[in-house]
Amino acid sequence: MLTFQKAEAFYSVIQSSKLTDLKNGLIQKAIRYAHIRAEWQFLSDKEKSAQDLDRTAAHNVFIDACNIMSRNMMKIGEDITWRTALTNDRKIIGDFACYIHTFVSINNK
Repeated sequence: MLTFQKAEAFYSVIQSSKLTDLKNGLIQKAIRYAHIRAEWQFLSDKEKSAQDLDRTAAHNVFIDACNIMSRNMMKIGEDITWRTALTNDRKIIGDFACYIHTFVSINNK
């Protein structure tokens, strides 16, 4: 389970990265996946079936963005413990995307 506090700490580490383009890309991919996931509960079974591949693809793209971000952070000596702590559990990584969506939405000015 990913708690709010852990997600906030992971997000803070990512936000402190010098890798602006990768960071922004990761955040955009998180928002896209979280939006799809939030709307999922309102879809009919037929709509879910039609959109399932897109949802999975968006999830995979976000996971890839996390992996790319952490690899590049490691290359420049930045802290990547967030990625290790996040694990490879798809549910947890998806939850992280939703937390990122929340953090961005709340901090939007």
